[in-house]
Order: sequence, then C-alpha cells, then structure tokens
Amino acid sequence: MSQLVDDFGRKFSYLRLSVTDVCNFKCSYCLPDGYKPDGKPSFLRLDEIQRLLGAFASVGTQKVRITGGEPTLRKDFTDIIRAANDTDGIRTIATTTNGYRLETHAKEWFDAGLRRINVSMDSLDPRQFQQITGENKFHQVMRGIDAALDAGFERIKINAVLLKGLNDNDLPKFLSWLKTRPIDVRFIELMETGLGRDYFKEHHLSGNTIKAKLLAQGWFHQLPQATDGPAMNFCHPDHQGRIGLIMPYSKDFCSTCNRLRVSATGKLHLCLFTEAGVILRDLLQHDHQQQELIERLHQQLHQKKATHDLHHGITGITKHLASIGG
Repeated sequence: MSQLVDDFGRKFSYLRLSVTDVCNFKCSYCLPDGYKPDGKPSFLRLDEIQRLLGAFASVGTQKVRITGGEPTLRKDFTDIIRAANDTDGIRTIATTTNGYRLETHAKEWFDAGLRRINVSMDSLDPRQFQQITGENKFHQVMRGIDAALDAGFERIKINAVLLKGLNDNDLPKFLSWLKTRPIDVRFIELMETGLGRDYFKEHHLSGNTIKAKLLAQGWFHQLPQATDGPAMNFCHPDHQGRIGLIMPYSKDFCSTCNRLRVSATGKLHLCLFTEAGVILRDLLQHDHQQQELIERLHQQLHQKKATHDLHHGITGITKHLASIGG
C-alpha cells in the first residue's frame, strides 16, 4: 500500500492514538476541575484498535503513541500495547502518561512491547508539582520513572508545560537532574485552550527563552530523526540527558509534520488544532473493511492544511494540553 502523503509532500509515519478521554489528575493548564464526561462516552474497543493499527501500518505508520486522557486507566492497556506490538510494520510503541501507575507496571508494559514513555512532570519541586497537578503524587511518579529506567526503556521523556510564574525557573533543577540520567526533558510551550485567553496571557512564556539559556550554556541543537515528534532537541557533552522544546507558535512548526491523531471515539484529526474530526469507527467493525478504511485515509489527507491556526486563536481539540508532547 502507498504511504500516506498530503498535498504538501509531507509523509505520515507517526500515529497518536487516544484510547480514553478520562484522566485522574487535575492539572491547572488542562483539567483544573477534573475530568467531567460528556454523557456516557464509548471509547474504541480492543478489536477496533487492532483493525485501526493494521490499516495505518499498511500505509506507512511505523510509530504509534498511545495517549489519553490518561491511557493507563484502561484495564486493557497492556493488551493494547500487545496489539500494537503484534502489528506488522509498527516498529516503535510509545505512550504518554502522568506516571501514577508506572512504578508497579513498568516491567509489565515493557515486556508487552512498550519501548518509549513520556511522563508528565511539570516541576521537580513536590509542592509545585501538587499545585500544578492538583495531586500529591510527586514521589510516586518519581519512583515510577526510576522503575522505567530499571525496566530498560530505550527512551524516557519528561513533559513539562512551561508556565510563567509557576515553573519557569526550574530549568537549573532539570539540568542538574539530567547530568546523570539518560532522560529527555521537554518543555512544552503553553497554548491557548478552552481555559481561555486570561490564563494564557498570565502564564504563557515563549520557549525561545529556554533556548537562549541552553545555547548560552553550551548546549547544541540535534537534527531530528524521521519518526521523532515535534520537539527541538538539545544535547550537552557533560549531560547524559537531553532538553527538548516544543514551540507550536514558532515559524515553520508544521513544515515537518509527520503525525496524525485518532481520538478515543475513533475520529481522525488531521491536525491536533482542528475542531472537526473524520469518523473512522464505522469502518472498524469487520476485517474486510480495511481497504475502504485505507481509501478514506488517503482521501482525507487532501484536506490537511499547510499549518495550524493557533495564531488566530483557533485551538481545536487541545483541551488536554499534554497531548501535544510527541
């Protein structure tokens, strides 16, 4: 099958698959009042996920990131990992999690085929962590990160949403932490979401401020690999870990886009920052529907725009801000 390519020549080898909208944290930039379901949501079943993965793999998808909400809340999370691992063509399986179950399940997930893991950790200060997330789980999450290192994950990333007045002075702590740990810390620039412009104005800080500090301290920019996410990565000869910056407001942020997203209810989103989604679930009910599903994917790629509309205040489905972290 031919690879998914849009009208701008961008090839798509990376699928971000949401498996639930539910989350048990109450992060101030994302769900300050906690998760509140809209009716009784019906999330993709395991058999639907298997068919979806098979179709995407047949058109060039090599990397799958399992996201949420908090994906590990699903009782069949390990089975979802195995389904991805059993799909021919999928080479890399990753997830993004708040880390609250990582301590007890890291080895289980690794054995099932998970190889890369992103943990949301917005501060290395326990009190600041609780203020941002609404949960007193700092030490539990840190033990989970250690468990992931022990389990042998090939890449562990820490996602920290950059928040002016809250964690914008944490860079020295993170740099010190990375001296002896082979971990990536990525600062995600705050975007305007459903929380409104007031929160955005109060806490938005450009990732360029971090970039300038890194360059001044001898860090250098690494060129991205084909299946990498949207981060601009920086290395230093004296540190085992890396720093990444995700800056969706930066020039040409979309020019190297290689990822598509499918929501927990089976809608294809050509861009994270679009409201509308294309229904795929009707073509996930039987194995014989795969060719029709593939044709729909190819057709929809012609609708993908050259860039997002964040600069115009159009934020799309970014209610769960951490979901941008690739």
